[in-house]
Amino acid sequence: MNPNPPAADAPVPASSEGVELRPVAHLRAKAAALLLFTLALVLGSALYLLYSRGAFEPTQRLVLTTDDSEGVVVGMDMTFSGFPIGRVREIQLSEDGNVRILVDVPRKDAHWLRESSIFTLVRGLVGGTTIKAYSGILADPALPPDAERPVLRGDATAEIPQIMASAKELLSNLGAMTAQDSALGGALGQVQSLAQRLQGPGGALGVVMGNEADARKVVLTLERANALMARMEQLVVRADRQVFDADGVMPEVRATVVQLNGLLADTRQSLRKVDAVLVEAQAVGANAREASGDLGALRSEVENNLRRLEDILGDIQRKWPFARKPELELP
Repeated sequence: MNPNPPAADAPVPASSEGVELRPVAHLRAKAAALLLFTLALVLGSALYLLYSRGAFEPTQRLVLTTDDSEGVVVGMDMTFSGFPIGRVREIQLSEDGNVRILVDVPRKDAHWLRESSIFTLVRGLVGGTTIKAYSGILADPALPPDAERPVLRGDATAEIPQIMASAKELLSNLGAMTAQDSALGGALGQVQSLAQRLQGPGGALGVVMGNEADARKVVLTLERANALMARMEQLVVRADRQVFDADGVMPEVRATVVQLNGLLADTRQSLRKVDAVLVEAQAVGANAREASGDLGALRSEVENNLRRLEDILGDIQRKWPFARKPELELP
């Protein structure tokens, strides 16, 4: 049994198949309620979006000035250390031709902006334009509301023509350097020629002297100097052997000196005897003839000793390799 019977005056619709359709009660009210609910849902979503975007948050305005705002759009963020702390609300063109970018900064994030803060507008090769704030000294006074600050603009794409021109100039210089008739090619040819000369018969000496003939002369001079040094070394060895060996000059000279010392001792004794004889000759006048005979014998003995001494000295003069020829000097 239907709890909601149709109204008495309501028309009963008929279907195409002849089946009667029952009317919906309060159809208009339900439709109006649905429309109101949908409208409330849309308004709630919009309010939530506005709230999430900070539309109801207290903000302070910041004015950024620049000469070109290409790439800046309303609604883009201003970042600080990678975090959004402001949003572009409006872009204006001032009377002097500069661009005024109005940025809304929430008051809870306004403490990051200081009097010494720097603002940049960078347009990169990849990605859009970004507005960034830098605060190096956070102990500086806070930035007041409605402050106006210039923006440092950096455009990476503006440097592309300059980079292309520099690259073109570099390639042209490189082509000029690597050409066959270039100075670098000539220098490399000279280096190659020098390397071939270094590997040639003369080697580095031929390169230094300038021609092969002079290099051969230097080599010949060095060989002669080496031969002369070898001969001098042999002469020194021979002189050392002849002078200081057991059969050399020095041992014979040493033996001759010993003999000379013995002869000198004999001569001293003979002279002492002569002195004694002379004393006796002066004392004994009667035996003068006998003393004269003894004196003649002693004299001959002294002469013999002196002659032996002279022979030994002559032998030393002959054996000594550095002896000089005796020179006769007149008084």
